[in-house]
Amino acid sequence: MKLPKLPIGIQTFKKIRDKKDNYLYIDKTDVALNLIENNSYIFLSRPRRFGKSLLMDTIQEIFQGNKALFEGLAIYEQWDWNESYPVIKIDFFGDLRSGESLKRNILSTLKSNQKRLNVDCESVDDFGLSLKVLIENSYEHYNQKVVILIDEYDKAILDNLDQIDVAKENREILKSFYTVIKGCDQYIKFTMLTGVSKFSKASIFSGLNMLKDISLTPKYGNICGYTQANIENEFLPYLEGVDLEKLKAWYNGYNFLNDDVYNPFDILLFIDNEKIYKNYWFSTGTPTFLIKLIEKNNYFLPKLADLIVDEKLLDSFDIENLDFEVVLYQAGYLTIDKMQMTPFETIEYKLKLPNKEVKLSLNDVILEYLTNTKNITVHKSSIYNALLDADFDNLALALKTIFSSIPYNNFTNNNLPHYEGYYASVIYAYFQSLGVDIIGEDVTNFGRIDLTIKLEKLIYIIEFKVGEADALQQVKTKQYHQKYLNDNKALYIVGINFDETKRNISNFEWEKI
Repeated sequence: MKLPKLPIGIQTFKKIRDKKDNYLYIDKTDVALNLIENNSYIFLSRPRRFGKSLLMDTIQEIFQGNKALFEGLAIYEQWDWNESYPVIKIDFFGDLRSGESLKRNILSTLKSNQKRLNVDCESVDDFGLSLKVLIENSYEHYNQKVVILIDEYDKAILDNLDQIDVAKENREILKSFYTVIKGCDQYIKFTMLTGVSKFSKASIFSGLNMLKDISLTPKYGNICGYTQANIENEFLPYLEGVDLEKLKAWYNGYNFLNDDVYNPFDILLFIDNEKIYKNYWFSTGTPTFLIKLIEKNNYFLPKLADLIVDEKLLDSFDIENLDFEVVLYQAGYLTIDKMQMTPFETIEYKLKLPNKEVKLSLNDVILEYLTNTKNITVHKSSIYNALLDADFDNLALALKTIFSSIPYNNFTNNNLPHYEGYYASVIYAYFQSLGVDIIGEDVTNFGRIDLTIKLEKLIYIIEFKVGEADALQQVKTKQYHQKYLNDNKALYIVGINFDETKRNISNFEWEKI
């Protein structure tokens, strides 16, 4: 029997469900039903390419009463298909690089909705008034409350993070546009917005204070993405010969307080590309703004390996003061490892790099910036083999070669030669790009270990210093190694010193515990 086609790049529910086309569809309608029956104003944040647009299109078809499309799905016998609602669908596309182009985009989208809904609206150039008239006239024309779906609500802001003045202007335009919805509450059945970022309600949603954020509501945690159960059931016929544990390590790991999930784009492209492991999702977006944040803040990258933030931080995307951890999380380069309660009964989240794809790709991009060179793979094999074999002579040689190859102008007109975190960040990024298990700023009862590397049979405890301070002696004095004495693994302590004049390793010492 011929397998259904993979819906690569298709975000239209009707096309996927058309029996003549025969595409594979992973049923999310049970969660969608719970969502629309129990909520009125909803916001959902997910990283790019995570299936938000398909979800919104599915919800649109539900409210429009297109029963035939849902035959055989969870919602089919549970929804009243005799009721249908006018749906206003707004998304953002094309040129959004100025306030004027955003306004034109909004007006064009509203006119398209008027045509689809067969609703006459007086022609006006005020986008807020146009939305208000469209809502009221749709309500009167259909004698039914209106559904409003806004997909990628923040695209006009995120597309302009490289020109902050335009991002601010677009934010104010969108703020006034979304405010219209609150004034039309009596005409509205259901409203949902999706996006990548979670701006604070004060900055963009002040006019929509009734909006409920379900981004980290556990029962909706799997509403986008593929679960492991999907891989082992619906996708299994497509994965013949594939090591499912390896697939899981590469692409699973995103978590929104329910199951770990896969980005759909990765799985579909992996199968379509003859099951070759590549950075399919990562390559669809270049995180240049992250590099700018590292440069601006001299960020200590090892912190990313063991990062704990409070829940307020995850909601504080602020274009005037972009926070590196928040951007990484909301863009999908970090995800939730676990949620935990503090002694003060507040919630905090431990974050992690979600999987091997992100771990390798993100650190490669960071390394290219930190070392100002494209040739970053040449040292990886020697570093990896040296770590596996506890070959410290070759490990030291490889690390020294890396710093020797960094162009001189990388250190001019800045304070990098004096910045311990720079050297530590280069080494951290190299180790992370190998896919090994790393803990940065590893907490012990004596202090924080700069870097802990955990391999199958080996553990390395590493301390960095710029100047002549004895790095290895600090490990001994602080007794950092005691944390791992019962792990039944070979345990090594390592001290690495850097010379700010030579901009390289000046001393490399180690001992076996």
